[in-house]
Amino acid sequence: MFSRSIAIGLVLLASSAAYAGPTSIDLSRYRLTGTFSLPPVDASESSAITYNWNSGNLFVLGDEGEAIVEVTRTGTAVSKMTLTGFQDTEGLTYMGGGQFVLAEERLQDLFVLTYSAGGAVARSSLQSISLGPTVGNIGIEGVSFDPRTGKFVFVKEKTPQAVGEATADFGAGSALLATLIGDNALGVDDLSDVQVLAAVPSLLGTADEDNLLIYSQESRRLLEVARDGAILSEFDFGGISTSAEGVTIDENGVIYITDEGPRVYVLTPIPEPAFAWLAGPGFVALALRRRKAPHA
Repeated sequence: MFSRSIAIGLVLLASSAAYAGPTSIDLSRYRLTGTFSLPPVDASESSAITYNWNSGNLFVLGDEGEAIVEVTRTGTAVSKMTLTGFQDTEGLTYMGGGQFVLAEERLQDLFVLTYSAGGAVARSSLQSISLGPTVGNIGIEGVSFDPRTGKFVFVKEKTPQAVGEATADFGAGSALLATLIGDNALGVDDLSDVQVLAAVPSLLGTADEDNLLIYSQESRRLLEVARDGAILSEFDFGGISTSAEGVTIDENGVIYITDEGPRVYVLTPIPEPAFAWLAGPGFVALALRRRKAPHA
């Protein structure tokens, strides 16, 4: 008998499928679904953003290195941690356990810190590693932690452009570096941030787990790329922002991009159509009508 309970069960199954984490990323399916402003003083000229999967909140960093600011995924301010001694902070990533790593662009250094809401920390007190010599305004623009390997993927802006990987020992102040994608391989004018897709739990074990999101501020493009440099999909940010440069993603596959406004743009994937018909009102009505006639 096709009962009411079976019909409701199928609808619940369809609903759970719709809200499960993504099993692939295709930027052509994404749409801009929201925009919100950040606290204008604390998040001044926001240049980096990362998602804290423990708290479910976003953390943003301005390029003047004055504070890390915690906000909800709809833009409500939660807390901040004051920074001192920094000059050109352009990258931020979450490692878990309350720990973050931030990047100084011109120094080309990464610093590890434990976030303390309402607290403060000086650059001189933090452990760090070097990704290269001090340069001009063309250095490290973004960094992303890979939870599978404990390594960091980073991007150098230009001259040359590079996507690299660092095996870091902050205690010893040393790092083993490798180049993943070389100069101009992606056909964009600069590289301004990177996000490892392995940070999305539902992508682990899929073909997309090793891929990266890379943002180019000057070309206004968000790219999904393989680690050999192949471009798999992209989202055109032209007409949306000229100063966007930081990118992160949550466990639902929702992408957040920050600009110097300071603002955050929310990109959401269109649901896969596979089970969409099951949740429609026509199916429910049909299912509830399809009862066997009682036996004579």
